Amino acid sequence: MAFPTSVNNQITDSVTQANVKVLGDAPAVAMGNLYQATAQALANAAHNATTSQQQTNVTAQAATTMGVATLYSLDTATAGVATTKVLGA
Repeated sequence: MAFPTSVNNQITDSVTQANVKVLGDAPAVAMGNLYQATAQALANAAHNATTSQQQTNVTAQAATTMGVATLYSLDTATAGVATTKVLGA
């Protein structure tokens, strides 16, 4: 500390200690911010994966429904004519 000063030595020491505390807390705060950002990113990734699975299941169910509807809509007479042509050829 530079002596003599026009400020009380206790005030100077108090300000210096406060500055040192702020500098000492900086790494912990930075790591806290890093952990929070990482947790947010991982949560977003998990949410996106879940949403993607749900959308894929909906699409697969729609495709299955359309396939079954197509199979049920085939006329038996059409199948019979096709069978006759195959066996008759």
